[in-house]
Amino acid sequence: MTTQVDSGHRPHTNSTRDANRVVIFDTTLRDGEQSPGASMNLDEKLRVAEVLEAMGVDVIEAGFPIASNGDYEAVEAISRLVKDATVCGLARASKKDIERAGMALKPARRKRIHTFISTSPLHMRAKLQMEPDAVHQAVIDSVSFARQFTDDVEWSCEDGTRTEHDFMCRCIESAIKAGATTINIPDTVGYSIPEEFGALIRMVMNRVPNIDKAIVSTHCHNDLGLAVANSLAGVANGARQVECTINGLGERAGNAALEEIVMTLRTRHDKMPFTTGIKTELITKASRLVSQVTGMQVQNNKAVVGANAFAHESGIHQDGMLKNASTYEIMTPESVGLTESKLVMGKHSGRHAFRRKLEELGFAMDAAALDDAFKRFKDLADKKKDIYDEDIVALVDEEARENDRIRVVSLQVVAGTKGPQTAEIELEIDGVVQHHKAEGDGPVDATFKAVRALVPNTATLQLYQVHAVTQGTDAQAEVTVRLFEDGKSVNGLGADTDTLVASVRAYVNALNKLLVKRQKRAPEALTA
Repeated sequence: MTTQVDSGHRPHTNSTRDANRVVIFDTTLRDGEQSPGASMNLDEKLRVAEVLEAMGVDVIEAGFPIASNGDYEAVEAISRLVKDATVCGLARASKKDIERAGMALKPARRKRIHTFISTSPLHMRAKLQMEPDAVHQAVIDSVSFARQFTDDVEWSCEDGTRTEHDFMCRCIESAIKAGATTINIPDTVGYSIPEEFGALIRMVMNRVPNIDKAIVSTHCHNDLGLAVANSLAGVANGARQVECTINGLGERAGNAALEEIVMTLRTRHDKMPFTTGIKTELITKASRLVSQVTGMQVQNNKAVVGANAFAHESGIHQDGMLKNASTYEIMTPESVGLTESKLVMGKHSGRHAFRRKLEELGFAMDAAALDDAFKRFKDLADKKKDIYDEDIVALVDEEARENDRIRVVSLQVVAGTKGPQTAEIELEIDGVVQHHKAEGDGPVDATFKAVRALVPNTATLQLYQVHAVTQGTDAQAEVTVRLFEDGKSVNGLGADTDTLVASVRAYVNALNKLLVKRQKRAPEALTA
Protein backbone atom coordinates (compact mmCIF):
# COMPACT_ATOMS: atom_id res chain seq x y z
CA MET A 1 0.00 0.00 0.00
CA THR A 2 1.24 3.52 -0.79
CA THR A 3 0.70 6.13 1.86
CA GLN A 4 -0.22 9.56 0.54
CA VAL A 5 1.70 12.37 2.18
CA ASP A 6 1.43 16.06 1.28
CA SER A 7 3.40 19.13 2.31
CA GLY A 8 5.01 17.60 5.38
CA HIS A 9 2.01 15.65 6.67
CA ARG A 10 2.82 12.63 8.75
CA PRO A 11 1.64 9.31 7.37
CA HIS A 12 -1.25 7.90 9.37
CA THR A 13 -1.41 4.21 8.57
CA ASN A 14 -0.74 1.24 10.75
CA SER A 15 1.88 -0.09 8.33
CA THR A 16 4.13 2.97 8.70
CA ARG A 17 4.14 3.54 12.47
CA ASP A 18 5.10 1.93 15.77
CA ALA A 19 2.31 -0.52 16.57
CA ASN A 20 2.43 0.40 20.28
CA ARG A 21 2.57 4.19 19.84
CA VAL A 22 -0.61 5.95 20.97
CA VAL A 23 -1.44 9.25 19.28
CA ILE A 24 -2.60 11.90 21.75
CA PHE A 25 -5.34 14.04 20.22
CA ASP A 26 -6.09 16.99 22.49
CA THR A 27 -9.49 18.65 22.12
CA THR A 28 -9.27 21.10 25.04
CA LEU A 29 -9.64 24.02 22.64
CA ARG A 30 -12.71 22.53 20.95
CA ASP A 31 -14.67 20.07 23.07
CA GLY A 32 -13.14 21.37 26.29
CA GLU A 33 -14.19 24.92 25.48
CA GLN A 34 -17.78 23.71 25.14
CA SER A 35 -17.92 23.32 28.93
CA PRO A 36 -20.42 25.92 30.16
CA GLY A 37 -18.47 29.07 31.01
CA ALA A 38 -15.11 27.73 29.79
CA SER A 39 -14.83 29.91 26.68
CA MET A 40 -11.36 31.34 25.96
CA ASN A 41 -10.33 34.38 23.97
CA LEU A 42 -7.80 34.20 21.14
CA ASP A 43 -4.78 35.09 23.26
CA GLU A 44 -5.70 32.44 25.83
CA LYS A 45 -6.18 29.80 23.13
CA LEU A 46 -2.76 30.60 21.69
CA ARG A 47 -1.15 30.25 25.12
CA VAL A 48 -2.81 26.87 25.61
CA ALA A 49 -1.80 25.74 22.10
CA GLU A 50 1.83 26.66 22.83
CA VAL A 51 1.86 24.53 25.97
CA LEU A 52 0.15 21.61 24.22
CA GLU A 53 2.77 21.63 21.48
CA ALA A 54 5.60 21.91 24.02
CA MET A 55 4.11 18.87 25.81
CA GLY A 56 4.36 16.81 22.63
CA VAL A 57 0.64 16.54 21.85
CA ASP A 58 0.34 14.94 18.41
CA VAL A 59 -2.92 16.55 17.26
CA ILE A 60 -4.42 19.80 18.55
CA GLU A 61 -8.12 20.16 17.72
CA ALA A 62 -8.16 23.94 17.59
CA GLY A 63 -11.87 24.57 17.06
CA PHE A 64 -15.00 24.32 14.94
CA PRO A 65 -14.39 26.94 12.21
CA ILE A 66 -17.98 27.14 10.92
CA ALA A 67 -19.34 27.76 14.44
CA SER A 68 -18.29 31.42 14.67
CA ASN A 69 -15.84 33.97 13.37
CA GLY A 70 -13.98 33.63 16.67
CA ASP A 71 -13.53 29.90 16.18
CA TYR A 72 -12.36 30.44 12.60
CA GLU A 73 -9.83 33.07 13.69
CA ALA A 74 -8.55 30.81 16.47
CA VAL A 75 -8.02 27.83 14.16
CA GLU A 76 -6.28 30.05 11.60
CA ALA A 77 -4.04 31.69 14.24
CA ILE A 78 -3.12 28.36 15.83
CA SER A 79 -2.36 27.00 12.35
CA ARG A 80 0.19 29.81 11.94
CA LEU A 81 1.63 29.32 15.42
CA VAL A 82 2.08 25.55 15.68
CA LYS A 83 5.12 24.04 13.98
CA ASP A 84 5.28 20.36 14.93
CA ALA A 85 1.83 19.19 16.00
CA THR A 86 -1.01 18.55 13.56
CA VAL A 87 -3.72 21.23 13.76
CA CYS A 88 -7.25 19.92 13.39
CA GLY A 89 -10.54 21.63 12.59
CA LEU A 90 -13.95 20.06 13.19
CA ALA A 91 -16.63 19.97 10.47
CA ARG A 92 -20.03 18.43 10.06
CA ALA A 93 -20.76 16.37 6.96
CA SER A 94 -21.48 19.42 4.81
CA LYS A 95 -19.44 21.16 2.12
CA LYS A 96 -19.76 24.56 3.83
CA ASP A 97 -18.36 23.21 7.11
CA ILE A 98 -15.53 21.36 5.42
CA GLU A 99 -14.60 24.24 3.13
CA ARG A 100 -14.54 26.62 6.11
CA ALA A 101 -12.28 24.24 8.03
CA GLY A 102 -9.99 23.86 5.02
CA MET A 103 -9.63 27.63 4.70
CA ALA A 104 -8.87 28.09 8.41
CA LEU A 105 -6.26 25.32 8.34
CA LYS A 106 -4.51 26.61 5.22
CA PRO A 107 -1.47 28.10 7.08
CA ALA A 108 -0.80 24.88 9.06
CA ARG A 109 2.29 22.81 8.32
CA ARG A 110 0.33 19.71 9.28
CA LYS A 111 -3.42 19.88 9.00
CA ARG A 112 -6.36 17.58 9.64
CA ILE A 113 -10.06 17.92 8.92
CA HIS A 114 -12.22 16.01 11.39
CA THR A 115 -15.66 15.42 9.90
CA PHE A 116 -18.53 13.61 11.60
CA ILE A 117 -22.14 12.53 11.30
CA SER A 118 -24.48 10.68 13.64
CA THR A 119 -24.98 6.97 12.95
CA SER A 120 -27.16 5.67 15.79
CA PRO A 121 -30.83 4.90 14.99
CA LEU A 122 -31.93 7.46 17.58
CA HIS A 123 -29.78 10.27 16.20
CA MET A 124 -30.53 9.49 12.55
CA ARG A 125 -34.26 9.52 13.26
CA ALA A 126 -34.62 12.31 15.82
CA LYS A 127 -31.71 14.61 15.05
CA LEU A 128 -30.80 14.21 11.39
CA GLN A 129 -34.16 12.97 10.11
CA MET A 130 -32.25 10.96 7.52
CA GLU A 131 -32.46 7.36 6.36
CA PRO A 132 -29.38 5.13 6.88
CA ASP A 133 -28.58 5.01 3.15
CA ALA A 134 -28.53 8.82 3.01
CA VAL A 135 -26.24 8.96 6.04
CA HIS A 136 -23.92 6.39 4.45
CA GLN A 137 -23.71 8.47 1.29
CA ALA A 138 -23.02 11.60 3.36
CA VAL A 139 -20.05 9.78 4.93
CA ILE A 140 -18.57 9.08 1.50
CA ASP A 141 -19.26 12.57 0.17
CA SER A 142 -17.90 14.41 3.21
CA VAL A 143 -14.66 12.43 3.45
CA SER A 144 -14.07 12.67 -0.30
CA PHE A 145 -14.60 16.44 -0.21
CA ALA A 146 -12.33 16.86 2.83
CA ARG A 147 -9.54 15.08 0.94
CA GLN A 148 -9.46 18.01 -1.46
CA PHE A 149 -8.00 20.13 1.36
CA THR A 150 -5.69 17.65 3.10
CA ASP A 151 -4.60 14.03 2.96
CA ASP A 152 -5.15 13.77 6.73
CA VAL A 153 -8.88 13.25 7.24
CA GLU A 154 -10.54 11.87 10.35
CA TRP A 155 -14.10 10.57 10.32
CA SER A 156 -16.29 10.08 13.40
CA CYS A 157 -19.54 8.20 13.83
CA GLU A 158 -21.31 10.39 16.39
CA ASP A 159 -23.12 8.35 19.08
CA GLY A 160 -21.01 5.39 18.02
CA THR A 161 -21.66 3.32 21.12
CA ARG A 162 -25.38 3.26 20.35
CA THR A 163 -24.89 2.53 16.64
CA GLU A 164 -25.84 -0.83 15.10
CA HIS A 165 -22.66 -2.79 14.42
CA ASP A 166 -23.44 -3.73 10.83
CA PHE A 167 -24.14 -0.12 9.87
CA MET A 168 -21.06 1.14 11.74
CA CYS A 169 -18.78 -1.29 9.91
CA ARG A 170 -20.34 -0.37 6.58
CA CYS A 171 -19.76 3.34 7.18
CA ILE A 172 -16.20 2.85 8.44
CA GLU A 173 -15.23 0.74 5.43
CA SER A 174 -16.65 3.37 3.07
CA ALA A 175 -14.98 6.24 4.96
CA ILE A 176 -11.59 4.57 4.61
CA LYS A 177 -12.20 3.86 0.90
CA ALA A 178 -13.05 7.56 0.48
CA GLY A 179 -9.74 8.55 2.07
CA ALA A 180 -10.15 8.73 5.85
CA THR A 181 -6.87 7.96 7.64
CA THR A 182 -8.30 8.03 11.18
CA ILE A 183 -11.59 6.48 12.30
CA ASN A 184 -12.96 7.74 15.58
CA ILE A 185 -15.46 5.73 17.65
CA PRO A 186 -16.99 8.16 20.14
CA ASP A 187 -18.90 7.35 23.29
CA THR A 188 -20.72 10.63 22.76
CA VAL A 189 -23.07 10.34 25.73
CA GLY A 190 -20.73 8.53 28.14
CA TYR A 191 -22.95 5.45 28.22
CA SER A 192 -20.45 2.58 27.84
CA ILE A 193 -18.65 0.51 30.41
CA PRO A 194 -15.03 -0.57 29.74
CA GLU A 195 -15.72 -4.21 28.84
CA GLU A 196 -18.41 -3.12 26.39
CA PHE A 197 -16.34 -0.36 24.81
CA GLY A 198 -13.29 -2.58 24.46
CA ALA A 199 -15.41 -5.20 22.73
CA LEU A 200 -16.74 -2.53 20.33
CA ILE A 201 -13.21 -1.54 19.28
CA ARG A 202 -12.24 -5.20 18.94
CA MET A 203 -15.30 -5.81 16.76
CA VAL A 204 -14.31 -2.95 14.44
CA MET A 205 -10.73 -4.21 14.22
CA ASN A 206 -11.94 -7.72 13.32
CA ARG A 207 -14.85 -6.95 10.99
CA VAL A 208 -13.84 -3.95 8.84
CA PRO A 209 -11.74 -5.41 6.00
CA ASN A 210 -9.63 -2.30 5.31
CA ILE A 211 -9.17 -1.18 8.92
CA ASP A 212 -5.40 -1.69 8.59
CA LYS A 213 -5.32 1.43 6.39
CA ALA A 214 -6.45 3.73 9.21
CA ILE A 215 -5.83 4.45 12.88
CA VAL A 216 -8.75 3.73 15.21
CA SER A 217 -9.45 6.44 17.76
CA THR A 218 -11.50 6.78 20.95
CA HIS A 219 -13.42 9.84 22.15
CA CYS A 220 -15.08 9.05 25.47
CA HIS A 221 -17.25 11.30 27.62
CA ASN A 222 -17.36 11.03 31.38
CA ASP A 223 -21.06 10.99 32.23
CA LEU A 224 -20.66 7.82 34.30
CA GLY A 225 -17.09 8.60 35.37
CA LEU A 226 -15.68 5.98 32.96
CA ALA A 227 -14.15 8.08 30.17
CA VAL A 228 -10.53 7.22 31.02
CA ALA A 229 -11.30 3.54 31.70
CA ASN A 230 -13.21 3.25 28.42
CA SER A 231 -10.43 4.96 26.46
CA LEU A 232 -7.82 2.60 27.92
CA ALA A 233 -10.05 -0.38 27.14
CA GLY A 234 -10.13 0.89 23.57
CA VAL A 235 -6.33 1.08 23.43
CA ALA A 236 -6.02 -2.44 24.85
CA ASN A 237 -8.22 -3.68 22.00
CA GLY A 238 -6.49 -1.94 19.10
CA ALA A 239 -7.22 1.79 19.20
CA ARG A 240 -4.07 3.84 18.69
CA GLN A 241 -5.39 7.36 19.13
CA VAL A 242 -7.05 8.77 22.26
CA GLU A 243 -9.02 12.01 22.17
CA CYS A 244 -8.80 13.77 25.51
CA THR A 245 -8.58 17.15 27.26
CA ILE A 246 -6.50 18.82 29.94
CA ASN A 247 -8.18 18.42 33.36
CA GLY A 248 -10.90 16.31 31.71
CA LEU A 249 -12.64 19.49 30.49
CA GLY A 250 -15.61 19.03 28.19
CA GLU A 251 -19.35 19.08 27.72
CA ARG A 252 -21.53 17.88 30.61
CA ALA A 253 -19.28 15.76 32.86
CA GLY A 254 -16.28 16.26 30.57
CA ASN A 255 -13.96 14.14 28.46
CA ALA A 256 -11.24 11.62 29.19
CA ALA A 257 -8.46 13.49 31.02
CA LEU A 258 -5.18 13.64 29.11
CA GLU A 259 -3.09 13.55 32.26
CA GLU A 260 -4.80 10.40 33.52
CA ILE A 261 -4.50 8.59 30.18
CA VAL A 262 -0.82 9.43 29.76
CA MET A 263 0.23 8.70 33.34
CA THR A 264 -1.66 5.38 33.36
CA LEU A 265 0.20 4.27 30.24
CA ARG A 266 3.49 5.40 31.78
CA THR A 267 2.89 3.98 35.26
CA ARG A 268 1.32 0.65 34.22
CA HIS A 269 3.56 -0.10 31.27
CA ASP A 270 3.75 -3.67 32.60
CA LYS A 271 0.08 -4.25 31.76
CA MET A 272 -0.31 -1.73 28.93
CA PRO A 273 2.93 -1.70 26.89
CA PHE A 274 2.09 1.45 24.96
CA THR A 275 3.93 4.74 24.58
CA THR A 276 3.05 8.38 23.87
CA GLY A 277 5.14 11.39 22.91
CA ILE A 278 4.01 13.45 25.90
CA LYS A 279 6.60 15.21 28.05
CA THR A 280 4.85 14.46 31.31
CA GLU A 281 6.90 17.01 33.25
CA LEU A 282 4.77 19.73 31.63
CA ILE A 283 1.44 18.25 32.76
CA THR A 284 1.10 20.41 35.88
CA LYS A 285 1.93 23.58 33.95
CA ALA A 286 -0.71 22.75 31.32
CA SER A 287 -3.28 21.92 34.00
CA ARG A 288 -2.72 25.20 35.83
CA LEU A 289 -2.86 27.25 32.64
CA VAL A 290 -6.14 25.70 31.49
CA SER A 291 -7.61 26.17 34.96
CA GLN A 292 -6.58 29.84 34.98
CA VAL A 293 -7.85 30.79 31.54
CA THR A 294 -11.16 28.95 31.84
CA GLY A 295 -11.82 29.84 35.47
CA MET A 296 -12.61 26.18 36.17
CA GLN A 297 -10.73 25.09 39.28
CA VAL A 298 -9.32 21.58 39.56
CA GLN A 299 -10.84 19.66 42.47
CA ASN A 300 -8.31 18.91 45.22
CA ASN A 301 -8.67 15.14 44.94
CA LYS A 302 -8.41 15.07 41.14
CA ALA A 303 -6.05 12.34 39.95
CA VAL A 304 -2.55 13.41 38.87
CA VAL A 305 -3.05 17.20 38.98
CA GLY A 306 -5.23 17.82 42.07
CA ALA A 307 -3.72 19.69 45.02
CA ASN A 308 -3.93 16.51 47.14
CA ALA A 309 -2.61 14.11 44.48
CA PHE A 310 0.77 13.93 46.22
CA ALA A 311 -0.30 15.05 49.71
CA HIS A 312 -0.15 12.71 52.70
CA GLU A 313 -1.90 13.53 55.98
CA SER A 314 -2.47 10.12 57.56
CA GLY A 315 0.19 9.27 60.14
CA ILE A 316 0.56 5.76 58.75
CA HIS A 317 1.05 7.15 55.25
CA GLN A 318 3.49 9.80 56.45
CA ASP A 319 5.56 7.19 58.26
CA GLY A 320 5.75 5.08 55.12
CA MET A 321 6.64 8.08 52.97
CA LEU A 322 9.50 9.05 55.27
CA LYS A 323 10.93 5.56 54.98
CA ASN A 324 10.37 5.09 51.27
CA ALA A 325 8.23 7.32 49.03
CA SER A 326 7.18 4.39 46.86
CA THR A 327 5.20 2.94 49.76
CA TYR A 328 2.35 5.29 48.93
CA GLU A 329 3.30 7.06 45.69
CA ILE A 330 3.00 5.10 42.46
CA MET A 331 4.48 7.98 40.46
CA THR A 332 6.78 10.80 41.49
CA PRO A 333 5.68 14.44 41.76
CA GLU A 334 8.61 15.31 39.48
CA SER A 335 7.21 13.10 36.72
CA VAL A 336 4.25 15.48 36.27
CA GLY A 337 6.21 18.68 36.81
CA LEU A 338 5.85 19.14 40.56
CA THR A 339 9.40 19.79 41.77
CA GLU A 340 10.65 20.96 45.12
CA SER A 341 11.81 24.54 44.91
CA LYS A 342 15.58 24.90 44.70
CA LEU A 343 15.22 28.64 45.26
CA VAL A 344 13.33 29.84 48.32
CA MET A 345 11.76 33.13 47.34
CA GLY A 346 11.18 35.95 49.79
CA LYS A 347 11.55 39.70 50.29
CA HIS A 348 15.35 39.48 50.21
CA SER A 349 15.44 37.67 46.87
CA GLY A 350 17.04 39.58 44.02
CA ARG A 351 16.10 40.13 40.40
CA HIS A 352 18.43 37.39 39.15
CA ALA A 353 16.92 34.77 41.48
CA PHE A 354 13.44 35.89 40.51
CA ARG A 355 14.25 35.54 36.81
CA ARG A 356 15.65 32.05 37.45
CA LYS A 357 12.50 31.10 39.32
CA LEU A 358 10.35 32.30 36.39
CA GLU A 359 12.46 30.17 34.04
CA GLU A 360 11.94 27.14 36.31
CA LEU A 361 8.20 27.74 36.11
CA GLY A 362 8.34 28.00 32.32
CA PHE A 363 7.86 31.77 31.87
CA ALA A 364 9.88 33.96 29.52
CA MET A 365 9.59 37.76 29.83
CA ASP A 366 11.17 40.78 28.22
CA ALA A 367 12.99 43.31 30.41
CA ALA A 368 10.02 45.65 30.88
CA ALA A 369 7.60 42.85 31.82
CA LEU A 370 10.21 41.38 34.17
CA ASP A 371 10.62 44.75 35.91
CA ASP A 372 6.86 45.05 36.43
CA ALA A 373 6.56 41.46 37.69
CA PHE A 374 9.56 41.89 40.02
CA LYS A 375 8.03 45.00 41.55
CA ARG A 376 4.77 43.16 42.25
CA PHE A 377 6.77 40.23 43.63
CA LYS A 378 8.51 42.57 46.09
CA ASP A 379 5.17 44.07 47.10
CA LEU A 380 3.81 40.57 47.67
CA ALA A 381 6.91 39.55 49.65
CA ASP A 382 6.30 42.43 52.05
CA LYS A 383 2.83 41.00 52.78
CA LYS A 384 3.59 37.26 52.82
CA LYS A 385 6.21 35.42 54.83
CA ASP A 386 6.37 32.41 52.50
CA ILE A 387 6.05 32.74 48.74
CA TYR A 388 5.16 29.58 46.86
CA ASP A 389 5.47 28.75 43.19
CA GLU A 390 1.68 29.05 42.90
CA ASP A 391 1.90 32.62 44.22
CA ILE A 392 4.38 33.54 41.50
CA VAL A 393 2.30 31.85 38.79
CA ALA A 394 -0.73 33.89 39.87
CA LEU A 395 1.35 37.06 40.02
CA VAL A 396 2.78 36.58 36.51
CA ASP A 397 -0.69 35.86 35.14
CA GLU A 398 -1.76 39.26 36.51
CA GLU A 399 1.13 40.94 34.69
CA ALA A 400 0.29 39.43 31.28
CA ARG A 401 -2.34 42.04 30.46
CA GLU A 402 -0.44 44.67 28.51
CA ASN A 403 -3.27 45.82 26.25
CA ASP A 404 -6.00 46.28 28.84
CA ARG A 405 -8.02 49.48 28.43
CA ILE A 406 -9.08 49.43 32.09
CA ARG A 407 -6.60 49.15 34.97
CA VAL A 408 -7.13 49.13 38.73
CA VAL A 409 -5.29 52.03 40.38
CA SER A 410 -6.59 51.84 43.96
CA LEU A 411 -9.41 50.48 46.10
CA GLN A 412 -10.57 51.51 49.56
CA VAL A 413 -13.40 49.53 51.19
CA VAL A 414 -15.41 50.00 54.39
CA ALA A 415 -17.05 46.77 55.61
CA GLY A 416 -18.47 45.28 58.77
CA THR A 417 -21.72 44.73 60.66
CA LYS A 418 -22.60 48.40 61.26
CA GLY A 419 -22.64 49.55 57.65
CA PRO A 420 -23.09 51.06 55.27
CA GLN A 421 -20.57 49.07 53.22
CA THR A 422 -18.80 51.34 50.76
CA ALA A 423 -16.14 51.06 48.08
CA GLU A 424 -14.03 53.93 46.77
CA ILE A 425 -12.18 53.05 43.59
CA GLU A 426 -9.82 54.61 41.08
CA LEU A 427 -9.60 53.13 37.60
CA GLU A 428 -7.38 54.15 34.71
CA ILE A 429 -9.63 54.02 31.62
CA ASP A 430 -7.93 54.57 28.27
CA GLY A 431 -5.13 56.39 30.07
CA VAL A 432 -7.37 58.66 32.19
CA VAL A 433 -7.72 58.05 35.95
CA GLN A 434 -11.33 58.21 37.13
CA HIS A 435 -12.77 57.96 40.64
CA HIS A 436 -16.09 56.80 42.14
CA LYS A 437 -17.54 55.87 45.53
CA ALA A 438 -20.51 53.53 45.92
CA GLU A 439 -22.55 51.79 48.62
CA GLY A 440 -23.64 48.18 48.35
CA ASP A 441 -25.02 45.12 50.05
CA GLY A 442 -21.59 44.04 51.29
CA PRO A 443 -18.09 45.09 50.21
CA VAL A 444 -18.02 43.04 46.98
CA ASP A 445 -21.36 44.43 45.81
CA ALA A 446 -20.21 47.96 46.63
CA THR A 447 -16.94 47.42 44.75
CA PHE A 448 -18.63 46.06 41.64
CA LYS A 449 -21.21 48.91 41.70
CA ALA A 450 -18.37 51.43 41.78
CA VAL A 451 -16.76 49.77 38.75
CA ARG A 452 -20.08 49.71 36.87
CA ALA A 453 -20.53 53.43 37.51
CA LEU A 454 -17.20 54.13 35.80
CA VAL A 455 -17.59 51.48 33.10
CA PRO A 456 -21.34 51.21 32.34
CA ASN A 457 -22.33 47.75 31.15
CA THR A 458 -25.30 45.42 30.96
CA ALA A 459 -23.31 42.26 31.68
CA THR A 460 -24.82 39.74 34.09
CA LEU A 461 -22.58 38.31 36.81
CA GLN A 462 -22.87 34.54 36.36
CA LEU A 463 -20.09 33.38 38.67
CA TYR A 464 -18.10 34.79 41.57
CA GLN A 465 -15.63 32.28 42.98
CA VAL A 466 -12.82 32.70 45.52
CA HIS A 467 -9.95 30.21 45.73
CA ALA A 468 -6.91 30.33 48.03
CA VAL A 469 -3.78 29.88 45.91
CA THR A 470 -1.71 28.65 48.87
CA GLN A 471 -2.21 27.88 52.56
CA GLY A 472 -2.32 30.24 55.51
CA THR A 473 -4.17 33.41 56.48
CA ASP A 474 -1.75 35.43 54.31
CA ALA A 475 -2.47 33.31 51.23
CA GLN A 476 -3.16 34.95 47.91
CA ALA A 477 -6.80 34.81 46.95
CA GLU A 478 -7.51 33.93 43.34
CA VAL A 479 -10.93 35.15 42.25
CA THR A 480 -12.83 34.10 39.15
CA VAL A 481 -15.62 36.29 37.76
CA ARG A 482 -17.82 35.23 34.85
CA LEU A 483 -19.79 37.89 32.97
CA PHE A 484 -22.50 37.24 30.37
CA GLU A 485 -23.41 39.80 27.72
CA ASP A 486 -25.03 39.55 24.28
CA GLY A 487 -24.97 35.76 24.28
CA LYS A 488 -21.27 35.54 25.22
CA SER A 489 -19.58 34.55 28.49
CA VAL A 490 -16.12 35.71 29.54
CA ASN A 491 -14.05 34.73 32.56
CA GLY A 492 -11.94 37.21 34.51
CA LEU A 493 -9.17 36.21 36.90
CA GLY A 494 -7.55 38.26 39.68
CA ALA A 495 -5.08 37.46 42.44
CA ASP A 496 -4.00 39.34 45.55
CA THR A 497 -3.50 38.78 49.26
CA ASP A 498 -6.55 41.03 49.72
CA THR A 499 -9.65 39.18 48.53
CA LEU A 500 -11.45 42.40 47.63
CA VAL A 501 -8.53 43.62 45.53
CA ALA A 502 -8.43 40.22 43.82
CA SER A 503 -12.18 40.55 43.22
CA VAL A 504 -11.94 43.91 41.50
CA ARG A 505 -8.97 42.74 39.43
CA ALA A 506 -11.03 39.75 38.27
CA TYR A 507 -14.07 41.91 37.47
CA VAL A 508 -11.97 44.41 35.52
CA ASN A 509 -10.19 41.58 33.68
CA ALA A 510 -13.57 40.24 32.55
CA LEU A 511 -14.69 43.72 31.47
CA ASN A 512 -11.53 44.13 29.38
CA LYS A 513 -12.39 40.91 27.58
CA LEU A 514 -15.92 42.18 26.93
CA LEU A 515 -14.48 45.39 25.50
CA VAL A 516 -12.47 43.37 23.00
CA LYS A 517 -15.70 41.74 21.83
CA ARG A 518 -17.48 45.11 21.65
CA GLN A 519 -14.64 46.68 19.64
CA LYS A 520 -15.31 44.27 16.83
CA ARG A 521 -18.76 45.85 16.53
CA ALA A 522 -17.90 49.48 17.46
CA PRO A 523 -14.15 50.09 17.91
CA GLU A 524 -14.47 53.38 19.79
CA ALA A 525 -17.31 52.42 22.11
CA LEU A 526 -16.50 51.81 25.75
CA THR A 527 -20.13 51.37 26.76
CA ALA A 528 -22.74 49.01 25.40
